[in-house]
Amino acid sequence: MSEELERDYEIGEEIGRGRFGVVRRCASRSSGDLYAVKSVDRSRLADDLDRGLAELEPKLAQLAAAGNPGVVQVHAVYEDEAWTHVVVAGDEYGEKADVWSAGVVLYVLLTGGALPFSGETASDVFAAVLRGSPRFPPRLFAGVSPLAKDLMRRMMCRDVSRRFSAEQVLRHPWIVSGGGAREAVQPT
Repeated sequence: MSEELERDYEIGEEIGRGRFGVVRRCASRSSGDLYAVKSVDRSRLADDLDRGLAELEPKLAQLAAAGNPGVVQVHAVYEDEAWTHVVVAGDEYGEKADVWSAGVVLYVLLTGGALPFSGETASDVFAAVLRGSPRFPPRLFAGVSPLAKDLMRRMMCRDVSRRFSAEQVLRHPWIVSGGGAREAVQPT
């Protein structure tokens, strides 16, 4: 753990684990407020894409969260030699926020690295996130099916009450059909 992180937060029990890191409960030492901290072990990242996404994640999370109550609110980011630690509001780290994040990752993967919310300046990116409607430029999405784009729109919906749950994502026709880039043709 980062010394600064442990200075500012009391780290509690593990509440989740993934391939590259762990999520733990934590509490602010100054206010007592409860949070969660996601710690990513950068030394375990296998390739340039993983490393690039891990580097972008805290920045994207902060941009997406600003002014958007449906997205996990980032309170602090700490880095040390091998780890990145992102402290988020403990009561907001839920399924719908994870679905939004997974929608962003899906967009990045299907475009070969483009981000769903972009602009010339940080303010432009910020405004695009607040609009909450990802764009699908034809030069990047010529071979991507309408079903895939529909799924991403539903995953990155700014209105949390309308955003897909993880179960709805798994039942979406694009996922059920195997997630091919082109629209699946049903046999007759």
